[in-house]
Amino acid sequence: MLKMIFICIFMIPLIFNMWVMCNMMLLMTLFFIIFFDKKMLYVGYMMQIDSMSYSLILLSIWISFLMLLSSPMYKYNNMKLFVLMVLLLMIFLIMSFCSSNLMIFYICFETSLIPTVLIIMGWGYQPERIVASYYLLFYTLFASLPLLMSLIMLSSMNLTSIMFLMKSNVNLYMYMSLILAFLVKIPLFMFHFWLPKAHVEAPISGSMILAGVLLKLGGYGLMRMMMIMPFMFLKLGYIWITVSMFGSVMISILCMTQVDMKSMIAYSSVAHMGLVVSGIMTMNKWGLLGSYYMMIGHGLCSSGLFCLANILYERTGSRSILINKGMLTYMPSMTLMWFLMCASNMSCPPTIMLVGEMMIINGLFSWNSLMMMMIIMSSFLSACYSLYLFSCTQHGHFFSSSFSFNSGNSREFFLIMMHWVPLNLIILKLNLML
Repeated sequence: MLKMIFICIFMIPLIFNMWVMCNMMLLMTLFFIIFFDKKMLYVGYMMQIDSMSYSLILLSIWISFLMLLSSPMYKYNNMKLFVLMVLLLMIFLIMSFCSSNLMIFYICFETSLIPTVLIIMGWGYQPERIVASYYLLFYTLFASLPLLMSLIMLSSMNLTSIMFLMKSNVNLYMYMSLILAFLVKIPLFMFHFWLPKAHVEAPISGSMILAGVLLKLGGYGLMRMMMIMPFMFLKLGYIWITVSMFGSVMISILCMTQVDMKSMIAYSSVAHMGLVVSGIMTMNKWGLLGSYYMMIGHGLCSSGLFCLANILYERTGSRSILINKGMLTYMPSMTLMWFLMCASNMSCPPTIMLVGEMMIINGLFSWNSLMMMMIIMSSFLSACYSLYLFSCTQHGHFFSSSFSFNSGNSREFFLIMMHWVPLNLIILKLNLML
């Protein structure tokens, strides 16, 4: 793991050429798959890889590569600084997922916020991006101070900061302090107001890393905390399951009222993450594995949908569904990409999201059979807003002021397929993440 981090640091001089950087990230992905396995592997300096962090590290490198691919040189000012921010963000994410020391994990968890805020503030589209980055910053920091205090107290109680050596029957206040930061990050319903703002104002690469990896830090943190205080999770899990399932249904209904494509995809992320939280809180194997698969699948699917929305935004100069109509006439080949990604978003086979959703449904139903109605409504509405997004953008009369159009280049098709292929082929090799 240290080799990986040192490779990342030595890649900093390569920021002068983005394509060399893309090739290096592809080589890193290959290097990681070949030389690391998913068994517990201690690599020194309180860094380790286990089955929980393996796929999330892989996802971080892959999404970082796709971020650079989605942001060609001609699009952004000060491209070298942008590539440096992407590289630093990738380093902090890898360190977050592979640290076994809770204090190092907390430092990397918080430090990953800095490049994200700089990407949104520096390369966002609208003047409102300043407000959006403040929302992201203060929501996360507000929940993080109690987490830091609780981690210090937990370390002094256990005389160690290694998460695998910690066991504690904590009280209610400490339990809330330890999980609140992760519930805000994931984000849970009622703590989610920063996410649509951040997504709408972020550049395409900012939206990709937010949806693809940064939300997964919340789920990963919850799974790690669950090992430290399992009895509190068992005792109070019903609160979070109820809130997350109710929120998933409410946000899915809200998706049907959106006219901004990025806003709709951002709200759909909140709905999917509601299922992930409920699966984790069931505390059974089906729910936990289903949540893990759902996180990996959602990272690829949501990132791909943001790329498609950005491709239309570059052509029409608007994210409105009312203006981006009739794209089947202009971009017939891209319509196939839209169909594949929207089908993946509603958990159609053979996506990994289908496996995750089925396992979460089994886990929730075995936890309490009354959850079935909420699950049915959530799954049905997920299909509704995915079909609504596809049909509104691809069919209908096109906007009359559009007078010239580029129907898509090879870089854009490659970018979408690099999301879709892993999303649908991981199902053949699920033991990679078991």
